[in-house]
Amino acid sequence: MVMTDPRDQAHQSSTGEQTLTTRQGHPVTNNQNLRTVGSRGPTTLENYHFLEKISHFDRERIPERVVHARGAGAHGVFEAYGTVGDEPVGKYTRAKLFQEKGKQTPVFVRFSTVGHGGHSPETLRDPRGFAVKFYTEDGNWDLVGNNLKVFFIRDAIKFPDLIHSQKPDPITNRQSGERIFDFICNTPEAMHMVTLLFSPWGIPANYRHMQGSGVNTYKWVNDRGEGVLVKYHWEPLQGIRNLTQPEAEAIQAKNFNHATQDLFEAIERGDYPQWELCVQIMEDGEHPELDFDPLDDTKIWPKEQFPWLPVGRMTLNRNPENYFAEVEQSAFGTGVLVDGLDFSDDKMLQGRTFAYSDTQRYRVGPNYLQLPINAPRTHVATNQRDGQMAYRVDAAPGQNPHVNYEPSSLNGLKEAPRTHPDHTPWVEGHLVRQTLERTNDFQQAGEQYRNFEDWEREDLIGNLVANLKDAAQVIQDRMIDLFTQCDPDYGRRVAEGLAQVRQSAEEKKEQGVQQAEERSHEAQPY
Repeated sequence: MVMTDPRDQAHQSSTGEQTLTTRQGHPVTNNQNLRTVGSRGPTTLENYHFLEKISHFDRERIPERVVHARGAGAHGVFEAYGTVGDEPVGKYTRAKLFQEKGKQTPVFVRFSTVGHGGHSPETLRDPRGFAVKFYTEDGNWDLVGNNLKVFFIRDAIKFPDLIHSQKPDPITNRQSGERIFDFICNTPEAMHMVTLLFSPWGIPANYRHMQGSGVNTYKWVNDRGEGVLVKYHWEPLQGIRNLTQPEAEAIQAKNFNHATQDLFEAIERGDYPQWELCVQIMEDGEHPELDFDPLDDTKIWPKEQFPWLPVGRMTLNRNPENYFAEVEQSAFGTGVLVDGLDFSDDKMLQGRTFAYSDTQRYRVGPNYLQLPINAPRTHVATNQRDGQMAYRVDAAPGQNPHVNYEPSSLNGLKEAPRTHPDHTPWVEGHLVRQTLERTNDFQQAGEQYRNFEDWEREDLIGNLVANLKDAAQVIQDRMIDLFTQCDPDYGRRVAEGLAQVRQSAEEKKEQGVQQAEERSHEAQPY
């Protein structure tokens, strides 16, 4: 028996039965946009609805990751070129790990699938996580990204909704194309990601042969405090290899751990995979000359306008000694930056920066940074104390152990001297809940569709039809309309594919009626 709360009637009468509210009962009037300074400005801390929503989402799974549950990892080294393209890297960033040609920084990388559970097949259609932890002399830098260069949404307040639509139905515990496309058909900004994800690019052959991307827009800051916008790209020197749906299904029937096995065995035999790290650089600003906002993570910066500039090379050369201790307990966060690297006002980046580290404090514990895989390989001294599973004090040599606060005149920790000016961008505007002005949701998706080879388009259409065929008619119609706005041929082929599936289903039903009579066996009464 389902118990009803007497408060429900009061809520329904004041807000309507299907009105979205916070857990405090506050009606949510805008569930699409964070509160920011201007439509593209930085996010403010008092986003209560967002903080409640994302912090609860961070705690939805125990102890498995909510997203990126299935993963593989390896240790390695990053070697800097000392340049960005043909220029000294110091022109754009003072980050020490990039400055000297040949400078090496230890790294740990975790590859993953995003939406599925910890023991799911590695052949499933899904974005792949590509997270790199740099153990620099200035502390850790985490470059947390995916294999695809864009994302489904441009505002972090939508992230729990996106993932819920891709997770199993809370009643049937089954994933369904209808749930996914019910969300997508009401989220036009996702069309670029959908076009990539349902093509062969949605199933990389393995981890060694896939690209990586920071996805979000960051900043580089030089020793004068000047900042530029930057995007990161990992290019596999082994080449790029993807799978069609039938190819992936054939592999899954034989080995559902193939990507983890491939990475481990390649390193074991000395065939060390390598990636070149490239950046795109853009002057900070709104860039009205572009038909999209550079802070929009559903967009790619065109290479012809913003070329890929190599800055270093990463080599993975050592497997973990213990999967749980190193791969499972490794913890990454988009807010983990070192001096010379900074945040842009990218709304997804600002939301992820809270959510990622908040998730790790819940999943692994408040002292997750004391674990060897996560601990920086440099000086650590904090006034943070206690908490679950604390096993040491982050004290400096000679520090007064009685003093765990700052400032103090009794030999406590002191602030570090400032050696370079801060990056201080000008911020002005009304606090609003608005989307970016230049959304342009369909152009790049259409360009991507037209740039595909014929076999990639064939696989894309087939995968979309297979996932949409059981969805409600209103969802199919909306998706066809969105595909058509990307490219008329795109929408036409999906519509024709769905029509053929419907016709085939009706023909099979009719055949079943006929076969029931024609192939049945007579029987005598008993």
